[in-house]
This record gives sequence, structure tokens and C-alpha cells, in this order.
Amino acid sequence: MKTLILKRGEERRLRVGHLWVFSNEVDVQRTPLKDFAPGEAAMVMDDGGRCPGTAYVNPASLICARMVSRRENDPLNADLLKTRIGRALALRQALFDTPHYRLCFGEGDMLPGLVVDRYGDTLVAQITTAGMDVQTDAAVAALVEATGATGVLLRNDTASRELEGLPREVRVAYGSVPDTTEISENGCTFTVPLTAGQKTGWFYDQRDNRAFAARFAKGQDVLDVFCYVGSFGATAARAGAASVTLVDASLPAVELAVENVKANGRAYGPGGVDDADGLEGDAFEAMAELRREGRKFGLVCLDPPAFIKRRKDAKQGLTAYQRANELALDLVADGGVFVTCSCSQHLDREELRRVLTHAAAKRKMQAQIIAQGHQGADHPVHPAMAETDYLKSFTARIFRA
Repeated sequence: MKTLILKRGEERRLRVGHLWVFSNEVDVQRTPLKDFAPGEAAMVMDDGGRCPGTAYVNPASLICARMVSRRENDPLNADLLKTRIGRALALRQALFDTPHYRLCFGEGDMLPGLVVDRYGDTLVAQITTAGMDVQTDAAVAALVEATGATGVLLRNDTASRELEGLPREVRVAYGSVPDTTEISENGCTFTVPLTAGQKTGWFYDQRDNRAFAARFAKGQDVLDVFCYVGSFGATAARAGAASVTLVDASLPAVELAVENVKANGRAYGPGGVDDADGLEGDAFEAMAELRREGRKFGLVCLDPPAFIKRRKDAKQGLTAYQRANELALDLVADGGVFVTCSCSQHLDREELRRVLTHAAAKRKMQAQIIAQGHQGADHPVHPAMAETDYLKSFTARIFRA
């Protein structure tokens, strides 16, 4: 196994457990990155010859190496994948009664480059790095062996693969995979698109935040903005919402969201919502139109995509978060509840709090924060990597000042 030698002092983050090595941290005079093949295993060495662990290398990427073990000569291979996937599965089985969860969460499970969502007997995986891509067959085999899955879909269509010099693709890697499936979450049943859905099909990370928001849904008109397939709205319908309005730019997503709301509203029983209003189009324009119509909602859930995907987009993205929150607050009834979220790792929790604070002040409203949400436990946080602690939400009661 080759060695990758770091410049003096650049091993400090790795010593406390961080998993990423950046190209400018490598002593390229002693170990040229061009000498490594994409995905090749290497022992990482500091300037003094001490080894903080084993990694895989991609000379074409800014993150040129990702640690896979704190031991020497311990490369990512079939045996290590079996161990890590088995460990990840044991955590989820302790957390959930049904096999519907994020099974592997990249660095959070010491599986950098591998994300897997489980839908019963079907797994949807996303491989985002050259080192994990080299191990695709071994990873799929380990997943099938651990779970007994009958189908594994690779949703390798994320833009981050291009940063690793990898092609985008969507393909069935094992067995057969349905276009849609049903999952159980918080007592609700959802139809989820797998082959044509967003990312890996569902956003398990919001499970706990959806359940908390639903506490305030009974008898209320509910607005679910950036709804995708209606996760917040359908959970609210199951809790007894009087009506649910859904907003998303994707017509297929809105149509499926309406179906999910109806199904879970009927499950509530007599008095439960049996209809939903789906609005397809730009969320900002839709919220502005609802404001012009004078609409008010007792519960408003705002769960936008990551407006800040790169640090250089921070200013523009922050403006989008601010505008979205202001428009959403205009639609909250006096004394109603507002849920605001961000999945951007480049917007920290305090920045989102300031967004809410400034939006409420601008609209001459008083916000009373009653919950601060995080990603679910099936998205474990690596304590040395703030990048893995990405989901933030605030649930607040809103009053006219």
C-alpha cells in the first residue's frame, strides 16, 4: 500500500477523527498526488512518519483523501464494508420497529461516500466518491447480505460525482426495484417514488420534526411549502388537520403529495381531512399569491432545498432564506405555528435563528420558539465533522406584535 504524506501540522484534524484530507495539505514533493489512481488505498503519514490511519485517494478531487480507518493497513474492502454496514444496521434496528430508515449515512457511519435508504426489502443507494465507487460490487453484496434486500437501486445522479470525476447514472444493481413503494413513519403511510424521486426517494431526516409539528395540526388549516410528496402535510392530516395546502415546483410530486394527504386524512377518521389543495409552481410566487388572497393558516411548514450549496453562494442563498421566511410568516394566523428548516450545511443554526428573528421583526410579529429540531437519529453526527450536522429547524408560535 502506498503512503500519502502530509505537510507539517496538517494531521491535527485527523488525530481527533476528522475524515477528510484536502489536496493543499499533502506534501506533493514527497508523495505526488498524480501517482495515485482514483480510489486507491493509502496509509496516511504525518511529517514525522506517524500514521493517523488508512484512507482512499482521489487525485482529481479537492478532498483528495477520505479516511476509512484509524489503523494502519486497514483499507476499504469487502470485510470492512460488512463490519461497518452491520454496525449501522444494528443502530437502526434498535431505533425503529419497521425497516424504513436511512441505513447508511456516509461519514456519520464511517462509510464516506455511501448513503443508503431502506424501504423494506428495497434499498436505494447513492455513491458519491471514487473510493467507494471502486467498491460498488462489494458494498451492494454487503448490503444484500445484511438486510436480505430483494432489490438495490443506485441513484448515482448527484452533481457531487462530477467533482470526483465520476459519471452520473441510475441503475438497478441487484434484483428488481419498483417505481414506487410504501413506507410507514410516525403512524402514517406514504407512497414514495424511488426511480424518479428526489435524491434517494424520501427524506427520513425530518421524521422527528414532522411528528412534533403535527401536534399543532388538529382542526387547523395547514400549509406545506416545498412539500415534495407531502411529508409534513400528510403527517398533519393524520393528526386531524382541517385542510392541507401543498406547494411544490414538481407537478408529479404535488400529485403524489395530494394522494398521501388524502390517504392519511381518511385514516384519521370522521372529521379528518379528505381533500388537499395542491399548487404546482414556484414556491415564492405561490406564497405571494396566497398572501394576496388573504389566506391564513394555523400551521405553516417551510422546508426548502439547500439554497446554499457552496460557500460562495452564501450571500445569495441567505437572501433566499430570508425572503422565503418573510413570505411564509405573512401566511401564519395570529397565534399559529411556523416551522422553518434548512438542510444547508453552510447555513448554521444561529444564522437560521437570525433569519427567523429578522423576518418576524420586519413583519412586526412576535416569534416564540418552542422547539429546535435536528436530523433524526438514523443520520448520526460525526463529532469531529460539523459537516455531518446539517439539518436545522425551529418551530415557533407567531403572534401579531
